[in-house]
Amino acid sequence: MDFVWSPWRYHYIRANADGVLSPGGCVFCHAPAVDDPSSTLVVARESLAYVILNLYPYTSGHLMIVPYAHVSTILELDAETLSEMMMLVQRSQRALDATYAPDGYNIGMNIGKAAGAGIANHVHLHVVPRWAGDANFMSVIGETRVVPEEMAVTYEKLVAAFAAE
Repeated sequence: MDFVWSPWRYHYIRANADGVLSPGGCVFCHAPAVDDPSSTLVVARESLAYVILNLYPYTSGHLMIVPYAHVSTILELDAETLSEMMMLVQRSQRALDATYAPDGYNIGMNIGKAAGAGIANHVHLHVVPRWAGDANFMSVIGETRVVPEEMAVTYEKLVAAFAAE
């Protein structure tokens, strides 16, 4: 496997290893409790759910909608939370349209480790902007993703887009 230099990821790996991102618990429960949202990449908040950048994005602007409730499946969420999460999907799409003008989206959940959930104990919904041709040979053949924008730049753009709405 080839490696692509991505020094911004080291900060996440080190912070997570040191317990900074989720001291003694779930990263999705910890992230919205931090006073400085830029340190955990929370870009928007509502009363029952919030929007956060994915630290291991498939593409620039890859967002996740996360309920504050610590549950592992959508079956455990009430109708109000599910509704607010879908409203946040709409807001996310509008913010991503304004910021990146993608050609399409993948929107979905991986529930359980067998389905590919990296954090299986706290349900979350992915909103992934897509462009024609973005599934290049690096992802398909080289087992490597190339994300052309630093996470801090993506964060600043999307915070501004959500605030402008």
